[in-house]
Amino acid sequence: MLEMEMQKLLEILRDIKDDVDFERETALVDDGLIDSLDLTQIIAALDRAYGVRITAADIEPENFNSAEAMLAMIRRHQAQA
Repeated sequence: MLEMEMQKLLEILRDIKDDVDFERETALVDDGLIDSLDLTQIIAALDRAYGVRITAADIEPENFNSAEAMLAMIRRHQAQA
């Protein structure tokens, strides 16, 4: 299940920015690998794909520095729904 969820997320991320190794990177925001435009696209895609509402309070580097962090944030939102 976790593997399938991660593969779905990685596919979404690659569709937005295919030149980043989302599987291995752990400082996507901190190292400037994704910028504010990428982040806006990622948030919109995650909202659509997972039916979650990512809020302004969620837009912190620690929630977007890695695919694992994004998946954890998505799960938190799904658990609250």
